[in-house]
Amino acid sequence: MTNGDAVVASWQGSREGLPEASRLLIERAHEELIAGNLDDHRLQQVRPLVRESWERSWRGRVGPEGSPQIELVSEELEAYRLTHPLASAMDMIRALLLPGTGEESGVVVAVGDQAGRLLWIEGDRRLQSLTEGMGFVAGANWAEDAVGTTAPGTALTLGQTVQIRGAEHYNRLVHPWSCTAAPVRDPETQRVLGVIDITGGAEVVSTQARLLVDATARAVEGELMVSRLRARSEARRPVTISSRPKPTTRATLHVLGRDRARLESETELEESMIELSARHAAILLMLAVHRQGLSAERLSELVYGAGASADTLRPEMVRLRKVLEKHAPSLVPESRPYRLPVALETDAHDVLSLLDRGAHRVALTAYRGPVLPESTSPGVEDFRESVRAALREAMLSEASLDVLLAYADIPEGQRDAAALRLALEMLPARSPKRAGLVARIERLEQD
Repeated sequence: MTNGDAVVASWQGSREGLPEASRLLIERAHEELIAGNLDDHRLQQVRPLVRESWERSWRGRVGPEGSPQIELVSEELEAYRLTHPLASAMDMIRALLLPGTGEESGVVVAVGDQAGRLLWIEGDRRLQSLTEGMGFVAGANWAEDAVGTTAPGTALTLGQTVQIRGAEHYNRLVHPWSCTAAPVRDPETQRVLGVIDITGGAEVVSTQARLLVDATARAVEGELMVSRLRARSEARRPVTISSRPKPTTRATLHVLGRDRARLESETELEESMIELSARHAAILLMLAVHRQGLSAERLSELVYGAGASADTLRPEMVRLRKVLEKHAPSLVPESRPYRLPVALETDAHDVLSLLDRGAHRVALTAYRGPVLPESTSPGVEDFRESVRAALREAMLSEASLDVLLAYADIPEGQRDAAALRLALEMLPARSPKRAGLVARIERLEQD
């Protein structure tokens, strides 16, 4: 039997899902906990591991619904993956947990860091498209204090292998799924490096699945130790200071729903966060959008309007450079053309990336409002409209009913008659939400 056959056999082995009676009891216990009734007798019938995790989540004010925060995207995510200790073990993880290409394995395999942020998600393509709807995407934070009880988050909290079945999840959006996860430790210091998780149906919480995931984590730890010993034996001379890599910079500009943009930058040595003036925010945003660079004349037009002179821009650029030299020196713009020396991500680009990946619920959660809503810079207004239009198009053409209803509750969707009518069409005939939608549509028509 090949490794792939063994994995398939393990998935098709014992199916220890929740019986219907147990599921209903757990769901009722969960409702009582969310309501604050921690002494309800039903809670005592929930597994202690799950009950204690629920209580930690409840006391930490974790919401019982909603998508996780996306903390790493695009270039930032790729750069972090390259330097993470588990990057070198991914081929081993794939070989042990995903038969063949893994595209029809019936499971989703996720590998995260020690903070609970998912870095790699691979496996069954159909399941991946479904789990993305609950925010199970690379870059999302699935720590216990972020989304409540899950196998990866609770495994990191307890430092042990954990299995969570269906309704045992704290977040209701995750109730259709089950998962098994094991932490991976540094073989020398025993510090937790990350977590390996399998997500799918009832088969992923079988005894065989637990043994397989735990064995994979131990194999990765062994491989890390072997790699270190090999590297030490091959070393011939110490690394000199001059040959050490220069500190890398990750920077993000937060512009959604904010009149004063927030710039966050991080190097290997320090972190910095500053608020920018409206003009400086517009300049940095334009340079982030136009990464290839802009002439002084074109940047002036985008910031000040048609016909603006480059002489108006130059003094502002001098002031912006001084601010960046103090707080984020690696972001100081280059000239001729004006361009940023390192990539500057924005929370608006994060939303666009999520929409492109089909993670509509997560994108809607990440959308905090219009881009620099008070800015009158033509370039900012154009970008603001492109983000709004991309969000609306995704909601109208691809979003599920619950995501569309959530969109209808934000300012952009509250007066969107087309979105309200589409949601009304998608609602079941006897849904109690229909009356409210009809009333809202009628008010819009009267206005």
